[in-house]
Amino acid sequence: LEGFHARQLRLSPHVLGHSKAHVGRVVAELVRAAKAQGLQPGPLALSLRGDFVRIGSAYEQHKVRSPDCFDVLVPLRLPPRLEPEPRRDLGPGLGPGLGPGAAFVCGLRAPAGSGWPRRYRPFTEAFCVEPQGRCLLSSALVLRWFQGHLQRCLGAVRYRLQERCRISLSACPGRPPTLHILPCSDYVCCHISMAVRLIPAIPLGDALYLTALPPEGPQAALAQEALWGLNASRQEQRLLSWLKEQVPASSCHLKCLQILKGLRDLRRQSLEEPFCSQWGRVLSSYVLKTALFSLLLQGPLEAWDERFLVERLEDLVMYLRDCLRKQVLMHLFLGNTSLPEAVALPRFLKEAAPVNLLAAFDVPTLDMAAFQLLYTWSQAPHLIRVYSRPRYLRPMPAT
Repeated sequence: LEGFHARQLRLSPHVLGHSKAHVGRVVAELVRAAKAQGLQPGPLALSLRGDFVRIGSAYEQHKVRSPDCFDVLVPLRLPPRLEPEPRRDLGPGLGPGLGPGAAFVCGLRAPAGSGWPRRYRPFTEAFCVEPQGRCLLSSALVLRWFQGHLQRCLGAVRYRLQERCRISLSACPGRPPTLHILPCSDYVCCHISMAVRLIPAIPLGDALYLTALPPEGPQAALAQEALWGLNASRQEQRLLSWLKEQVPASSCHLKCLQILKGLRDLRRQSLEEPFCSQWGRVLSSYVLKTALFSLLLQGPLEAWDERFLVERLEDLVMYLRDCLRKQVLMHLFLGNTSLPEAVALPRFLKEAAPVNLLAAFDVPTLDMAAFQLLYTWSQAPHLIRVYSRPRYLRPMPAT
């Protein structure tokens, strides 16, 4: 396991640091240009707030294999008084506020009175839909505008950055655009082609954001219509920072997460469809991270010293197996009243209904995932020998 982590999973802090710094500079240029252009039509139009928020494993110290993919939230500026309302009519099999993948979802409703619809008519006509007579912000329309807006700004930014890198933007319908960065050979020492997912985000305050849901599953039509998913990445980063202060200096908790992600990916190579896809969704990186957080908070934190790596990794596997068998793994922040007081939660999270991250999966799928998880752990040395390959690097884009 130690060798697997060192050779296949662990990232060079030097390379990751260079990659993150380069991504930050390029994204800052693009966001600055997009904000400036967005101010021209007037105050009633959708625009960028002007900042961006780094999220995901690359910024939480548990990314594996290659520092070539990054996620960035790009906050938007909207007209005032749009109110979030959890959706409770999502169809059979999904509880209140649950959407695709058992994510907490809600709509953003425009006020009906006080002259709001008349005053902000250009905005509502461009970005809102009216299912069942309620005026709701459309994630699909906002995403389409965001993609086009960034594409229009790309030319000027590309010219300013031509000595540093070559950049391009790609987008799939219903998904956030991806910024591709290819550093010039004489600019940085780490010549890695990077892909940055730029995710438009609606600020809720208290470092909470709403983001468009991926168009997957039976609720795809609703997701395209007017649903938004909750992003609590900043709260996760705060919890990670607090845990770093509490655990031993040589803690292995992030290494356990990296190894479990690596073993999951190795096992997927030998699975057949349709379970191969289900395996990746059931044991998503977010589910693995939530399981790790939940186990860590049960304590004692001193037990996560590096010398107990195998024991703690086995504990994590067994804890996750039990969650799969019971069909329950609760969202760490929504409606959770047992978090440490040092990790202050916004009121929106405290008052939200608890969410089971496994609610969207049927019992046979979860039972099979539990069985395969135990098999993966018991056969870890064999899987590492048979399926391990050199580190995965994205092919350089054609120029």
